[in-house]
Order: sequence, then structure tokens, then C-alpha cells
Amino acid sequence: MPEHQYDVVVIGAGPSGEGAAMNATKNGKRVAIVEDKNTVGGNCTHWGTIPSKALRHSVKQIITFNTNQMFRDIGEPRWFSFPRVLQNAQKVIGTQVKQRTQFYSRNRIDLVNGSASFVGKNELEVRGSKGVETLHFKQAIIASGSRPYLPPDLNFRHHRIYNSDTVLSLSHTPRTLIIYGAGVIGSEYASIFAGLGVKVDLINPGSRLLTFLDDDISDALSYHLRNNGVLVRHNEEYESVDGDDHGVVLSLKSGKKIRADAFLWCNGRTGNTDKLALENIGLQANGRGQLSVDDHYRTEVENIYAVGDVIGWPSLASAAYDQGRSASSDIVQDDYFRFVSDVPTGIYTIPEISSVGKTERELTEAKVPYELGQAFFKDLARAQITGEPVGMLKILFHRETREILGIHCFGDQAAEIVHIGQAIMNQKGDANSLNYFINTTFNYPTMAEAYRVAALNGLNRIF
Repeated sequence: MPEHQYDVVVIGAGPSGEGAAMNATKNGKRVAIVEDKNTVGGNCTHWGTIPSKALRHSVKQIITFNTNQMFRDIGEPRWFSFPRVLQNAQKVIGTQVKQRTQFYSRNRIDLVNGSASFVGKNELEVRGSKGVETLHFKQAIIASGSRPYLPPDLNFRHHRIYNSDTVLSLSHTPRTLIIYGAGVIGSEYASIFAGLGVKVDLINPGSRLLTFLDDDISDALSYHLRNNGVLVRHNEEYESVDGDDHGVVLSLKSGKKIRADAFLWCNGRTGNTDKLALENIGLQANGRGQLSVDDHYRTEVENIYAVGDVIGWPSLASAAYDQGRSASSDIVQDDYFRFVSDVPTGIYTIPEISSVGKTERELTEAKVPYELGQAFFKDLARAQITGEPVGMLKILFHRETREILGIHCFGDQAAEIVHIGQAIMNQKGDANSLNYFINTTFNYPTMAEAYRVAALNGLNRIF
């Protein structure tokens, strides 16, 4: 049984593990990263962020082709199958894996393939195809990610019942699809399949879509999903899901029955901690497989950290990378540690959504005297040129100091546009002010110009 000694061992080669490993090795630590899949990148690269966003991009291009009058000179609207569209995502995944594998080799990080389990507070066992290796370490960072939560009463072995991982192996295009769970993943897949012409029933156990969003944005998402043919059913819970050779029947507790060609489960995720033998180091995960950490990403065991999906909120690849890097910063004691809390939300529905800061509801409940400025994309020259008129930008600001309190965007390129507002929000004192957008010249025509339009709209509301 080979034994190795490291300063830092990272469990998981997704975004949080990569961030942790890179920062540690660049600060002179001897680092190993353990990955139980054959290739690096984690759930983000193989089943989550990258494939779903690549899928979305391809579907968006199809929608543009099929709805833009200019393309009618080329030919009639075309139908594309789900497997055909998925091929583009596979190319992106391959590029990402190659790139990230090179990161590890170039930075002299030992990549150990296999399943990790703790033997003690300074010892890890890795079981792989080449046998068992023992890794000794001073510090460990658990970055093992998450997987879809699968209720035991659903038969996910049935060829018509999928979850958000296995849907990427879907070998045909269903005519009708039930998506259970209307969170970020469920809403994104509802947009993707609706864009391919699939009739989608989106079942939401809650009372409205994505309740953490600003109410106007949530309402806009509901409208556009329905406008694209998605039937959204709120306040519904499943009783049973039964598949046969011809389709799937969803029985709801309300007494309704819905039939479709396929069923996609998108309701919750579970941290990947069940195989780590946490009991050997005195750690225990909660019911969703998640670990609790302090404000420096330390678990209850002083030399063991945890980052990414395995600690729960916000469960975003963007935040995970920064969390991993920050955990390493705490170990190497550099100048870059921060507890990651200022996280923009990026939701890649069609059109996409992004926000940062407070919502109107939060500000109202806190009795903050705020005002708002709005810019509707249909009024912007750039949106008229690109043929993407759906959407809006909303700036929330303090009525007296004009401090920017929240940015909420819905429409094409929303996840890019939000960063302009985020940059101003992070400035100190008067630099964080609505006045910046009023006194700054923006390129014309651009989508960024929405900030000037929204700021002037907000200024007109102050008396």
C-alpha cells in the first residue's frame, strides 16, 4: 500500500477543489487532489453548469433561426432533436476537461483517482483501479460536491424517469415532459425543452417561482415560461410516479393525474459525504449530506475544511471556486481570505436572469427608504438591433443617499450586465451611488446603456 505525505489534500476536482488546490500550490504547499471520477471538472463540468448552459446556448440559436424573418430566405424553420443539440455540449465538456487537467499537471499537483475515506485526522485512504493508496496530510479540504437528491419511492432505473444528471443521457426527444421541481435547475430545463418544441408541465411544490428573486423578476419568468408553452402548476406535491412502456403517469396529492412521455426530477441536491467515513474523524453531516463550517470554512475538526456544494448555500460554481481559494488562503495565511457572501445570482433560463443585493421585498420589510429606476430592453437601440427586446434592468437605491442597494436584471445577457452594477455597489462612500450612472458616458448602442436609462428613470422619481 503506497503512502504519500502532503501539506494539503483536496477531496474533489470540481470548481471549489480546483480553487483550493491552485491557491495552495502557488503558495509553496505540496498538494494532492483526489477525484473519484475518471476525469476532472466535477459535477459542474460533466452534469451541471457547463452542459446545461451549452445546451441552452444551442437551443437559443435554434429559436433565433426559427423565429427571425431574415432566415426565411435560407429555408423553413427546422426541428432539432435533444441528442443532436447535446453534441455541442459534449465538445465543450471535452475542452474544459483538457484545460483543467493541464492546470493540475502544470502546477505539479498530484491527481489521485479513486474514492477517498478518512482513516484519521491526518490520514486518508484512496481506493482506485490501481489498488489502495494512503495519503498523509497536515490539512484537508473537503470539496466533494453534491448530486441530485433522489427520493427512494421513485424508480430512477426506469427508462422514462430521469434526474438532472441522467437527463444528459436522454437518447430521444420526448413530445411531452413533466419536470418536478421549479427551482433553478427545473426552470432552466423547462426553458431548454420548451425551446425544442417539447410540451412541458412544470410542477412547483411552492407558491411561486424562485422566491429568492425580486417579485417583478419572478413574475416575468412565470409569464415567459407560460408564453413559451410551459404549463406551470404551483402548490402541487407528488403522490407517485409510475412509468410503463408508453409513458409516465404522475399522481399528485391534490388528486390530479398527468401523463407524459418522460419525467424529470429536479427537486433538491445531496452533499457527497456518505462515503468519506466522517465518523473516523468525529464529523457528522446533516440530513442532506452537508457539513457545517465557521466563517473561515473550518469544520469542527481544526485541520479539516469544507467548501462548495457540500456546505450548502449558495451552491453555485462561481461561489464554490472562491470558497475553495479562500479556504486555501486561511491555510497559507495570504492576504486574500474572504468569506464569500456577496454572490450574484445567474439563472440561465430563456431569457436569463441575474441579480445582486437586496430585493424590494427585503428592503420594504427592513423599512429602508428606497426608490427604483427601470429600463426596459424593448426601448434600447442595441436590443432592437439584436432582436432581443424581452427584459428589463431594475436598480434599487437609497432615496436619500442614492446608495445602490440591489440590481435585478431579466433578459438577454443579464448575467453579464449585472456585473457593472455589482462593481459600483462594491465601492465605498459616494462612489457607490446612482450618480455614477447619471454622470458616466456609456457606449451607444449597448446593453450597458440600460444603467443610464434606469438611473435617469429613478432620478425622476425623487422629489
